Parts: sequence; structure tokens; C-alpha cells
Amino acid sequence: MELSIPQRSLTHSFLPPQSRLCNSSIDLSQRVLLPAQLLHRKLPLFSAAPSMESMVLRASDGNGSPAITSVQGGRIGEVKRVTKETNVNVKINLDGDAVAENYSGIPFLDHMLDQLASHGLFDVHVKATGDIHIDDHHTNEDVALAIGTALLQALGDRKGINRFGDFSAPLDEALVHVSLDLSGRPHLSYDLHIPTERVGTYDTQLVEHFFQSLVNTSGMTLHIRQLAGKNSHHIIEATFKAFARALRQATEYDPRRRGSIPSSKGVLSRT
Repeated sequence: MELSIPQRSLTHSFLPPQSRLCNSSIDLSQRVLLPAQLLHRKLPLFSAAPSMESMVLRASDGNGSPAITSVQGGRIGEVKRVTKETNVNVKINLDGDAVAENYSGIPFLDHMLDQLASHGLFDVHVKATGDIHIDDHHTNEDVALAIGTALLQALGDRKGINRFGDFSAPLDEALVHVSLDLSGRPHLSYDLHIPTERVGTYDTQLVEHFFQSLVNTSGMTLHIRQLAGKNSHHIIEATFKAFARALRQATEYDPRRRGSIPSSKGVLSRT
């Protein structure tokens, strides 16, 4: 919003309050005159909200030169993984719009990957074919390995991010807590008690294997803990929702960091 000062307003004097409330004569020496250069000037009342690029990230690199990390176009990781058992393509945009296009050949896994996109506000594209005529194990594993590698690519040097994420997600009677650290050190602590062996055709043992595979390639420390729940579908879905929200927190930028790496060591890597 801008305020224009009309020409006619500038020709009037600004008088002290007592002069306007009494009939005494006005002392012309008390008038306040505005500079001539303001006659046609527009004065901003409110500044526009900063863009993401201007908010975030200006720091110094190793030689003291300014370094800028921009999210223009998004932080994207794209991976193609081909083995004798599977053919997997994954693309993830951490700064996306919750676009989900997931065709793994495992319907329940696709449903869970949709939660990752929807609640993390990531764009998640997964296309996979595999030996699901045997079982879902290899495809489930290789999709997770590829997603972890794509996350690793998209995060880059991890400058300016929050790094940590923590979220508890309820789904009816189920409640699952997820805490994670994009530390570069892979570790999984998994404490779900899923009461059935399958949800639909999906082997519920593969939930832990999915997250272990993702942790291994992304370099993430991940803790998953079930606080309540009796329904297998609810427990697993609450887990993916909590993971998505925690990952969203961890990957978002902290403007106070001004582009610095969130580590006292000055580096976050897998080595």
C-alpha cells in the first residue's frame, strides 16, 4: 500500500494542538514545512512480504565470498535404479505442491507414498516395475532405496535447513510419533506393533524394511514409535503421515541461519 501526498495538502501548515483549540493568533514560526522534493513522492506504508529467495539464504563460503542458496525451481532429486529384479524411477521436489504420481505395482505402497506427498508438500513421482509375481519385497526395497538417494540429491549440502523434524500423527485410534535428524548418519529405531501380517496384499513386515532402506541411502537418523493403535492400516498410515510432516519440518529453511550449515562441525555429510 502506498500513500500519495497531494500538492494541496503540502501547502497547509501543521500546527501545534493548542493553536487549533484556541482563538489566539498563530505564530508562523511554529509551522512545519515539508521539503519540496516530497511534493510528488509516494511513501510506502507497508513493505511487501519477502520472497522465499530473499528470506533465505545468504552466507559466506570457505573463502569469504557471498554464497546464496536459492530454492527457485525447487530442490529436486531424480534417480533411476535398474537391477535384474526391478526397474525404478523416482523424482522428488522438496519445494513442490504435493503432486503425487506413484505407480510402483504395489497398491498399498502407492497409497503410502501419496501420504508422503500430501502431508510433506513434496512432489513425489515413482514409477516401478519388479518381480511382484514372486512377492513385493524387492520392489518395496528398491523404491525406498531410490527415494532415499533422491532425498540425498535434493538436500545437497543442507545449508540453511532446520535439519531436525518431529511430529506425532493420529489416525482414529492410532497415534505414531516420528523424530528425525538429517545428520548424514543412517540409523533406524523402529517400534511399531502391527497386529496383522498383511494389509490387503501388502506384507506388513515390509514397512520396517522400507524405512531401513530409505535411511541407508539418505543418511537420515529416524525414530518411529507407536503410542497407540489396533488397526494395522491406521498404524501404518499414521506412520507415513508423521514421517512426511517431520521430514517437511527438517527440510524447510530456517531464515535465522542465513544459509549456514546446521552443525557445529560445519558439515553434514555421510562420510
